[in-house]
Amino acid sequence: MKGLKKKVLLLLCVLVCMFAVTACSQQKGEPSLTETESSSLQSSAKQMLEQVLEIGDTIGQAAVDRYRENDMEAMAAGLETYLSARDELGAFKSVSGGEAEKDDDGYSIVLNTVFEKRECRFNITVDKRLKTVTSMSFDPVYTTGENMTKAALNTLMGMGTVFLVLIFISWLISCFRYIRKFEDKMNKKNAPAPVPVVTRTVSTPVPASQEALTDDLELVAVITAAVAASEGTSADGLVVRSIRRVSGSKWKKA
Repeated sequence: MKGLKKKVLLLLCVLVCMFAVTACSQQKGEPSLTETESSSLQSSAKQMLEQVLEIGDTIGQAAVDRYRENDMEAMAAGLETYLSARDELGAFKSVSGGEAEKDDDGYSIVLNTVFEKRECRFNITVDKRLKTVTSMSFDPVYTTGENMTKAALNTLMGMGTVFLVLIFISWLISCFRYIRKFEDKMNKKNAPAPVPVVTRTVSTPVPASQEALTDDLELVAVITAAVAASEGTSADGLVVRSIRRVSGSKWKKA
C-alpha cells in the first residue's frame, strides 16, 4: 500500500514538474502550444505511460482497487483499460509519436505507442493547473480488415438474434392450438356430471264410448257373417244399418 502511494505521488510530481515548465512559458489567453511546449508535454506523458505500464504489469487489478480507494478514478479507469487490452497488445516497445493540445478545460496529450502485437493510442488529460489527471485511456488501433470483420460479426450477430426471436415467436404461436386442446380437455374433466333424464310412460285411459264403439263393430261383423251364412250368400252385399235388442220372449218362441 505504501509502495503504491509512493509511485503514484512520484508520477504526479513528475507530471506537475514537467507541466510547470510548460505553464511558465505559456502566455495568458494563448489558444495553442509551441513546439517546445508540446514536446515537453509529450515527454511528461511518456514517463507517466511507462510508470503506469510498470504498475499494471506488476500489481494488476490490485493497483486499480488502490487507485479507487484513494479517489483517483481517472488513473484507475486508465489502468483498467490497459489491463483489459493487455493480451491483444503484448509487450510495450516504443512511442512512435504524439501530439498535445490545450483547450478550455486543460491539456490533452495523445501518444502513438507501439506494442508487440499492435499499435495503441495513449490518451491523457490534465486540468488547467496541471495538478490532476482528469482522464486516461488506452485505445488499441485496429486495421481496416479487422474493423470490417468486427462489423460483419456484429451485423451477423444482430441478424441472427432477430431471426432466433422470430423463430421463437412462430413456435410459440404454433403451440397455441395445443394449449387450446389442453384447456378443452381440462374443462371437460372438471365439468359436472350430466343429470340423467327419467322418462315415464303415462297410460291414457280409453273412453267408454270408444270401447263401446269397438265392441259394436265386432258385433256387427259377427252378425253380418252369421246372416250371410244362413242365407248362403256373400257378406259383401249385406249392410247392417242398426242393431236392436229384441225382447226375450220372442227369442224363446223362435
